[in-house]
Parts: sequence; structure tokens; C-alpha cells
Amino acid sequence: MHLIFYVVPGLIMALAVFMAYRVLRRWLQIRGAWNSGLTAEARCLRTFTTVSGGHGDTSVRTALHHVYEFITHDGRVIRFEEDGGPATTVEGDYVTVHYTDGHQVVATAQPPSPVRQAMTTVGILAFLGVVVVFCAGFVAVYSQTFGPYGDFVFSVDSETSVTP
Repeated sequence: MHLIFYVVPGLIMALAVFMAYRVLRRWLQIRGAWNSGLTAEARCLRTFTTVSGGHGDTSVRTALHHVYEFITHDGRVIRFEEDGGPATTVEGDYVTVHYTDGHQVVATAQPPSPVRQAMTTVGILAFLGVVVVFCAGFVAVYSQTFGPYGDFVFSVDSETSVTP
């Protein structure tokens, strides 16, 4: 039974570290696209929304997605999907995309805003760091309190107990 108090925080910490990796990776990809200097005119092929939540007492979250297509400077046709973006961009509109060159093309239609994205990334990483520290602290306190030596404060041995 005590194993669950080690496994669950361990899984939460692993998930938080994986999420931090994904956030940091995406930040570096977007920053690379902005800093590459490569731009192209892309056409919005499709816009759609996804809805999540709304079951019971949970709030509804709606996300707007855009599908763009553009031609790189070496003639390759790239199609990508991006969530977020302005709601005023509709099918058929042309936007400027920033992209990286190479085998794996990373593109974004978001206008460059490195300070805003850096602050958002730092905020998310700080929150995930707090989650990891809380879980590690919980495991440390739990192992000291209920570890292999037992609970010294509230345990009662049958040999040392005093009967009235």
C-alpha cells in the first residue's frame, strides 16, 4: 500500500519533466524559425476549432486551428497545422510564415515576438519545476515519516506501552 505514495508522485514528476522537455523543444523550434530569416507566403487552406471539456461542471475550452501550405525557397511544398493564431485569418487568406531550412522544416505563421514567448516558456517551466519540487518533497517527507523505520512519534510498541 505504501508503494502508491512513491509511484504516483514519481509518475507526476516524470510527466512534468517530459512536459518541460516538450515546451523547451517547441520554444527552440519557433525561435529557430523566427531567427532563420526565411519567410514565404502561405495560403490558409482550412480553419477549424476543437472543443474539449464541458462534461459535468468542467469548463469548455475551444482551440482554433489553421492549416497552411507554402513553397520553400528550394521548391518543396510544405503543409502544416498550427493552433492559435488570429480568428480573422480564414480559408483562402495569405499570411507570411517563418520557417527553418533542412530535412525537417519547422514553420510558424505567428509574428515574431521572442520576449513574449520567452516569458511564457519561463512561466510554464517554473510551474512545472514547482510541481517536481513538491512531489520530491512529498516523497521525502513520506519516506521519513512512514519509511522502513516506522513512525517514531505515534507508534506504540507492545513491550513499552503503559497500561493503567
